[in-house]
Amino acid sequence: MNESQLTLQPPKATKKPHRLELHDDLRIDDYYWLRDRENQEVIDYLNAENAYTEALLAPVKELREKLFDEMKARIKETDESVPYKDGNYWYYYRYEQGGEYPIYCRKHGSLEAEEEVMLNLNLLGEGHTYYNATFPDISDNEKIAAFGEDTVSRRLYTLRFKNLKTGEFYPDAIPDTEGGNYAWSTDNQTIFYIRKHTETLLGYQVWRHRLGTETTEDALVYEEADDQFYLGLERMKSKKYIAILSDQNGLSTEYRLLEANQPTGAFVSFLPRQRGHEYYVEHFEDRFYIRTNRDDATNFKLMQVSEFQHADTSQWQDVIGHRPFVYLEGLEVFRRYLVLQERTEGLLQIRIIEQATQHEHYLNFGEPAYTAYVGTNPDFDTNTLRYGYTSLTTPSSTFDYQMDSRERILLKQQEVLGDFNKDDYQTERLFATARDGVRIPISIVYKKDFQKDGKGPLLQYSYGSYGYSMDPSFSSGRLSLLNRGFAFAICHIRGGHEMGRQWYENGKMLKKKNTFTDFVDCSQYLIQQKWTSANGLFAMGGSAGGLLMGAVANMAPQLYKGIVAQVPFVDVVTTMLDESIPLTTGEYEEWGNPNEKMYYTYMKSYSPYDNIVAQEYPNMLITTGLHDSQVQYWEPTKWIAKLRELKTDDNQLLLHCDMEAGHGGASGRFKRLKDVALEYAFMLNLLGIRE
Repeated sequence: MNESQLTLQPPKATKKPHRLELHDDLRIDDYYWLRDRENQEVIDYLNAENAYTEALLAPVKELREKLFDEMKARIKETDESVPYKDGNYWYYYRYEQGGEYPIYCRKHGSLEAEEEVMLNLNLLGEGHTYYNATFPDISDNEKIAAFGEDTVSRRLYTLRFKNLKTGEFYPDAIPDTEGGNYAWSTDNQTIFYIRKHTETLLGYQVWRHRLGTETTEDALVYEEADDQFYLGLERMKSKKYIAILSDQNGLSTEYRLLEANQPTGAFVSFLPRQRGHEYYVEHFEDRFYIRTNRDDATNFKLMQVSEFQHADTSQWQDVIGHRPFVYLEGLEVFRRYLVLQERTEGLLQIRIIEQATQHEHYLNFGEPAYTAYVGTNPDFDTNTLRYGYTSLTTPSSTFDYQMDSRERILLKQQEVLGDFNKDDYQTERLFATARDGVRIPISIVYKKDFQKDGKGPLLQYSYGSYGYSMDPSFSSGRLSLLNRGFAFAICHIRGGHEMGRQWYENGKMLKKKNTFTDFVDCSQYLIQQKWTSANGLFAMGGSAGGLLMGAVANMAPQLYKGIVAQVPFVDVVTTMLDESIPLTTGEYEEWGNPNEKMYYTYMKSYSPYDNIVAQEYPNMLITTGLHDSQVQYWEPTKWIAKLRELKTDDNQLLLHCDMEAGHGGASGRFKRLKDVALEYAFMLNLLGIRE
């Protein structure tokens, strides 16, 4: 630091002790008051933290601008997605030069037809500091677009309608809906939507609206009585059914179905919920396919049942049996083919089965670490599979695969402007051994001139919660780190689904600490194998991955030069005890319910905020958004205040609070790059890299 930086004094939050007592355990939270966003003192403190961060990073102001400019320069500004055909139209989105937001479009009959602009988000977003709108759901007569609009970043979407023939917007506007969870009936007038609770932000009711009527006339068709269940709503691929899905966070599910041509009818349970039974349904012709974990099928199996016998499980028949080392992740049904998305040894596989002959084959992707996934396939009557592919060195690619001839056609690959050459980079798949003997996969990428001598910097990234798998994918922005000598590693720690269902089960509830120790053990492996050193190792994670960052900062601070914690969930006990906080009750099956002493004690033993001690911590950059709907801004804010009070080092501790954004950060494809530039500049500055 230079002399001016040494004289900078970080903001100091006032201590206002607040008693929290449960299970004969007393916690004193000195910074509980920071949760009142209506308090001007809170806003002043956040602004002071932002000003301190900017002042401390002033030496890399030009580097931040340079990073932003070079990342933006790699993006093709005038670009569009690969169109897909649904009904009589081809649908796609595109970007214009200088535009922050997409333009949602379609063409009738063929791709040579005249373009119809359904929604131009650049125009709709004018005057808003934040804007997001969902891709439209189109009525059966293809004339009306229903879309959700969020101008605050609280994920409370207003459902709106546009007549695509006249260009007029309907006066109907339904606030506080679940964005994108809309389903039209066949009458082109009736639509179903999920209403969200404005305090907890849980979707808890399904309503029916008739276009042109007052929202006060809308009918409640289903209310979820159990606040541990999340609601989903969709029109099935066959278009025959509208489905409500109640999902208890990886523990149990229940579908309710209504024929789309009977909009005033009652939704009927496909199979009543049963604790421990997860099932997912797809309709085709006269039967249902069911991906289910019944009969101890931990990694799921595929079954089928006649359309009108679904409630009788004795009629369910196996199609693909359970396999202990293969996780059945998804299903796409075609008239002649079944396409399965599976995981084996942590890698995604696409398996194609011809229904008549049962002949099958897998797609071959030819790289050691990659992501492959089934894309948008709205048509049953085709032999063409749309799928996506990417890896740490391969830009996002869209393919059409002819399931008959096995011909693969590359439709589009993300264009990276400038001098990018994928052959300049190398990707590998490594395995670290955890302290309990389990092998943890690591996907790593680096520029080929990277020397594995322990001297180079490395950014280690993980998530490890909710069964969400962190699959390796390409980032043009990441090139700015790789080109400056970094390696980048994704550690596929327990808590995701990378290695099957048990991988998730062993990283949640009373086994949550496996997630943290896996990350630390991967760090030690990368140092031991001379991929980097403690003077060059950086850690990054967001949301539940931010909890991971907080935990490892407490457990093994000596391993890291710096940590970037994005919108981190760090005050676990207090949040999980507060049912008024958005999404809390739905998380009990992930973390446990601290109203029960067993879970309270375990949770408190790792909660980052509760375990800050007087010790040295790494350099840390912590980010949040004032309007965050998933992790409330006060968690990282309290965390940094307490860290400042107790830590014994002079390392950088910075908070960046976006006063206009929520959990996903800034809206707009280029504004987000400013956040990335900030994070990269923070790390590069610590290494003395200013170019």
